[in-house]
This record gives sequence, C-alpha cells and structure tokens, in this order.
Amino acid sequence: MKQQSSQKNTSQTKERPPIVVVMGHIDHGKSKLLDYIRKTNVVDKESGGITQHLSAYEVTHKNESGDEKRITFLDTPGHEAFQKMRYRGAEVADIAILIIASDEGVKAQTKEAYAQIKKCGLPVVIAINKIDKAGSNVDKTKNDLLEHEIYLEGLGGDIPSVAISAKEGTNVDELLDMILLVAELGEFKGEEKKSAEGLVIEVHRDTQKGIAATLIIKDGTLESGMFVVVGESIAPARIIEDFTGKAIKEATFSSPVQVIGFNTLPEIGEHFSTHTSKKEAESKIEENKKMKKGGASQQIEIDDSDEEKVVLPIILKADVQGSLDAIEHELEKIPQEDVQIKIVQRGVGAISENDVKMASGNTGTAILGFHTTVDASARDVALRLDIAVELFDIIYKLSEWVEKETKKRAPEKEIREVTGKIKVLKTFSKTKKQQVLGGTVTEGIIAVGDKVKIIRREDEVGDGIVVNLQQQKADAKKVTEGNEFGAQIDAQTEIERGDVLESVIISSN
Repeated sequence: MKQQSSQKNTSQTKERPPIVVVMGHIDHGKSKLLDYIRKTNVVDKESGGITQHLSAYEVTHKNESGDEKRITFLDTPGHEAFQKMRYRGAEVADIAILIIASDEGVKAQTKEAYAQIKKCGLPVVIAINKIDKAGSNVDKTKNDLLEHEIYLEGLGGDIPSVAISAKEGTNVDELLDMILLVAELGEFKGEEKKSAEGLVIEVHRDTQKGIAATLIIKDGTLESGMFVVVGESIAPARIIEDFTGKAIKEATFSSPVQVIGFNTLPEIGEHFSTHTSKKEAESKIEENKKMKKGGASQQIEIDDSDEEKVVLPIILKADVQGSLDAIEHELEKIPQEDVQIKIVQRGVGAISENDVKMASGNTGTAILGFHTTVDASARDVALRLDIAVELFDIIYKLSEWVEKETKKRAPEKEIREVTGKIKVLKTFSKTKKQQVLGGTVTEGIIAVGDKVKIIRREDEVGDGIVVNLQQQKADAKKVTEGNEFGAQIDAQTEIERGDVLESVIISSN
C-alpha cells in the first residue's frame, strides 16, 4: 500500500517555481536588482537606505522558448546585524544569487553569505553588479572571487556568473534566464492537491488585524477555510493575502502569502502545516507540544556567578520578529564586564501599558522600541512612574543608546596609585593599634599621613596609616627612595619583618 501511495504522489507532482534568495554585502545592489525586476521601489522606504525586513516577491519571466515562468524572490537584509534573517532566507530558498559590486569586490558579508549558501547546499549564481559605474572591473572581481575559493565557470569551477547593472537593467534578463536554467537542472517539484506546508519567514502584530505571519509555501495548496498550525500557534485561513496585499482565496507552492489571525506569535523559521478541520489542527498542536524539547532562550542570560554585577533590564518591542533578532545580535556585542544587559521581555507590536507596568516592577528597566509606537495610556503611565521609554528607527542608534546607558550605570572603580614602597627591616613595639618599625624606602616616597597596604609574600593582609616618621632620631615629614627610617604605623594587622608596605593614593573613576 505504501508503494502504491508513493507512486500516486509522484504522478501528481509537477514543476515548481524556484524560490531565490539574493544575498551579499550591504550596498552591493540587492534591493536595486529586485527593484528593477519587480518595477517597484523598496530602497527609499527604508531607514538609511538599508533593507530591514525579509520580504518575498513573485515575478514572471519568459524563458528562451518564450514560455512565462514564475520565480519567487526573497530579499534579505545585507547589514551585518541581520545575520539571522539572512540565514533564514537561505534555508527556505532553492537557489541563491550572490551579488557583488564590480567596483568593490569580495567583502566580509560576501564571504559570510557564501559560507551560508554552501552550508545550505544551494546552487548559486554570481551576479557581478554595477558594471555601469566608473571603476568597475569585472575581470578583477572574478579573480577576487577565485582568491576566496569561489570558482566560476571558465576559471576552474562550475558556478555561473552574469555581469549586470541593476541600476540600468543591463543583462538582468540574462540573469533570470540563468536562474530558470539552474531551476530546470534542479528539477524542483511540488504537489498541488496536498495540504500546504512550508516555512514562516516573518511575523508582525497589526494593531487592527492582529497577528500576521508571512509564509512561503514549499509544497501543496493553501485554501481559504483551512487552519494553519505553526508549533503551538494556530490561525484560521480566513484572511490570506498575496505579496501585493491583495486578498486571495488560495495559493500554491513557492508562493509567499500572509495569513492573518494567529492566536499567538508563531516562531520565525518554523515549519507550518495546514489542516482542513480545527479538530485536526488542534491534534497537530498537541503532537507539536509532545515533540517540543525546549528551545533557545530569547533572553541575554545574566551571569549569576557575579552577584555584584549591575544589571540593565530591557523590555524590547519591535515591528517584526526579525528586527528583534537583529537587535539582540547587536546588543550581544556590547561589553558587559561591569553591567549585564538583560532582556526581560521582548515582543512585536506597540509599547503597551502592560509593558510599562512590568518595567515598574523591576527598578531601572528601560523600554526600547524599534519601528513601533507607544500607546497613549502607556506613555501616561511611563511619565507618571518615571520609566525610560526610547524609540528608534535605526538599529545602531538603539545599540549606541544601550552602550552609553551601561557606561552611566557602571559602578565606580577604585584606582590605586602606588607612590612609595617600604621594606620592613625590624619591628620594635606594638600597642593596641600603633606599631613601631624600622625600614627602608625601596621605591618612591613615604610621607606622614600616607595610607599603606601591608603586603606579605605578595598577598595583601591589611592596611594602615603612617602616623610619624623619623630619620637620624629627628622627626621627618617624608623619606625618599634609598633612605632608612623609623616609623609609627596605625594598623590593626600585626606587621612582621620582611613585609612590604605600599603607600597608595586611592581614587575612583
């Protein structure tokens, strides 16, 4: 029976459009390329010109035979902070385009992107971009790739490459032809009649519509009335939108869709399944619960071994889940020797009154928002309770604020300046606190009123104050290096012959 079922499934499979991820260094032209392909503009909508959300788009392209073919593109951010989001794009894709500016060559993020493409086992096409610019050198770029063990066709390897201008559109059709050729060789298949399954690539909370997730369908068909399950989250597929925001009734493999109405925030990168009845969907959730063995913490852990370390608690809110990943990645780079950063809560959506109330229960908590807003009631409560609420639209600005805040909260450090060292040669008498001794100044100067640290066999065993000094039976205010003296020291610790006394000035930073 199993064999017959397998044969039936095989007969129902058909060619599936390729899902293509565009990766590479920041400013090398990923968004410009997609902008040209889909004839819309996404570059100018982003802060600082940097694409900040993983998005998916469908285009159609006539192949060399004149047949219209569909291609799905994933646009991944190039900024180093968005590493997790780029990885997510590579994991869901069938083919990767690695884009490289011909006037700059291979950069750090180029190498990181190529490493992830290899790790995911994706076929790759190299797009050598910006051939319209002065300083463009395609041959030099190819040699640069060769030096980084990226072997192109004609240069000892089998990786195809196309020299393009994303700005002018030069050779972009040839690039799409190459994508379709690679897809044909990959023989990507799908089965329309089965229930849809795939991956979650983005999540956000709409203040009016509720929780929405962007899904890439890897196989099967999603129809209105089905139930979508992601881990322990569920949504009735009443509202399905295509990548343009248009309401649709169904979608099939390789399509990016947005489903609105999840009961809880789904996990990005998780697989989704679809079911024809709510009972079947709830059964799948129970199955997922049993299989769940715990996941990675979404908080930056506190080092409990250092009880004296100051903590900066943060409540983090953002527009989409991917932004939270990127922000956390940046915060992990901030030195935390003296102040530990702790994300006590993170979430998608506007900063609410509940967020402020949670912050009020943990002294010193800061609420940080990225590409989001503050509810009016939350703002009023924050002002009344004097809780810091900061909003940002650029990640490095948020990171800079946190770093400055950690420096402000860092405890003062005691700075010791050694002004003199004494070698104790002899001890004479000792009262309850004061001790009389003879010694020699081996370094610097010793003076009346100096604070001294008592060092015995390189360990600090106590401290004291110089009450009186004598040289040649006469009182002295100070004794310089190389001279012997007698001293009266006020100290609780009994000073022994051979001890070293360090005269120190103590200050704080």
